[in-house]
Amino acid sequence: MSNTQQQEQQGDAKAESSNNNYDRFYEYDASALGEIRKTKAWMNDAKYFSSVAVAPSAIFKILSHCQSGVDKGMKQGNGNPIEVMGLLLGRPDTNTENGGGGKLIVTDAFPLPIEGFETRVVADDDNVHNHMIMLSDSLESTRQEKVMGWYHSHPFDLGTHSHCFLSSTDISTQLLWQRSEDPYGNPFLAIVVDPLRSLHKNRPELKAFRCYPPEYASPVHNECPDGSIVVDEQARIAMWGAAWNRYYELQVEFFMSNSAQKVMNTLTQSFLWMRTLGSTPMLEAESRAGFCSRVCNCAEKLGNVNIYSTSSGRSGSSVPLPPQQQRSIGQGVTMQQARGGQSSATTHIKKMNGLKEDGEFSKARDGVVELATERTQGNISQAVKSCLFN
Repeated sequence: MSNTQQQEQQGDAKAESSNNNYDRFYEYDASALGEIRKTKAWMNDAKYFSSVAVAPSAIFKILSHCQSGVDKGMKQGNGNPIEVMGLLLGRPDTNTENGGGGKLIVTDAFPLPIEGFETRVVADDDNVHNHMIMLSDSLESTRQEKVMGWYHSHPFDLGTHSHCFLSSTDISTQLLWQRSEDPYGNPFLAIVVDPLRSLHKNRPELKAFRCYPPEYASPVHNECPDGSIVVDEQARIAMWGAAWNRYYELQVEFFMSNSAQKVMNTLTQSFLWMRTLGSTPMLEAESRAGFCSRVCNCAEKLGNVNIYSTSSGRSGSSVPLPPQQQRSIGQGVTMQQARGGQSSATTHIKKMNGLKEDGEFSKARDGVVELATERTQGNISQAVKSCLFN
């Protein structure tokens, strides 16, 4: 068996193992879930939940509903996209092994007849309230999950940053839900979708959030919802809204069953080439803006690494030599002899400076390789498209 075949089999085995882990999201353990709802660990930890897993059926319904709001608004006289809102069905994750348990699972979604503009979309109509109550009661009487969250769209103009954030009105709505549901074993979630950005990037552009209790104060100064530290006040508001310090972001992952993944793999092999040729990630404004900062970070890491100054011979080699060998070159030793000692020189440097695989030099090197690989792949993709279509 060739190495390529072995690598393909190993990759398939890893993918199948990952899918088997996702299969457990479709399992329902009533006793374990009842214990979690009874314990209510999230009531003692404002950031107990750190991630959310979303089923493909829920993603499809959410994106379709949000896109319908865009289409409906554009067809109207003012041409402004319409914000929409819906409910999420799911439960907390019952797998508490390896320190787990801080995950929410969204299994389905249902649209609501609620529309709005700008940053205001609220359910302030009595008929809508009655509809939500009837829908919730019907779902919980026929399904094993509960209504555990809500979603709405932010169809604003495309910009440098995503429009997935919570406005002051959104936070008031989310806090009302959390105060009503969290104490009774049903932690509530908010998902915000940017439909225009999703359409532009050909991928779901959404984020999940939960609000801090009013009495909570973050121990980290200037901490944004995603955990980053942004000193500039205007930059924080531009990315996360005026109430940036009242909520936090949960990492979103998508899951599907093992059989569904096999179908997706078959479709991907047949149609992924069209998306590859039709997109140019390297030239997107967000990617171009972030590339400079990534280069600066790599340069800063390399600047902090303590290695000998490089010495290069006529061969163009940039392998640094220890001082003893640098002096010997000026004492009659030929360049061929010096180049022959470069391997031992590199070993000597690693021993002297402790450049292990988990050291600063290794991290900086990996960052440079990642950047170079991305640019090379992007340039190759552009060259291929130029040869095919020009």
